[in-house]
Amino acid sequence: QVQLVESGGGLVQAGASLRLSCVASGRTLDIVAVGWFRQAPGKEREFVAAITRTGDSTVHYTDSIQGRFTISRDNDKNTVDLQVSSLRPEDTAVYYCAARRSMLAVPRENAYDYWGQGTQVTVSS
Repeated sequence: QVQLVESGGGLVQAGASLRLSCVASGRTLDIVAVGWFRQAPGKEREFVAAITRTGDSTVHYTDSIQGRFTISRDNDKNTVDLQVSSLRPEDTAVYYCAARRSMLAVPRENAYDYWGQGTQVTVSS
């Protein structure tokens, strides 16, 4: 079993930056990759970014945020961070950390096995 806890969200003005953190505990060796998702009010949850836990830290971003967001890992602390910059009001959402046990090519919503409770990011215009 794996537990994930997110932190670092807040209320910021457009153009600001935040660093969101996800700390994993439990059977972290079961994790092959960690992803960040977000869910805006009234919207479906969407994929943001992912990084592998081991190896060369393969990274993937959704096209809509590439260049503004950066995902990174610190295996010594069992953390995965999402640096978000140049924030826009449309980035307002609850940001979730998720972990997957397999790299099989399946839809991302089905691929992740563990989820955190989320951290709120609110961007004022």
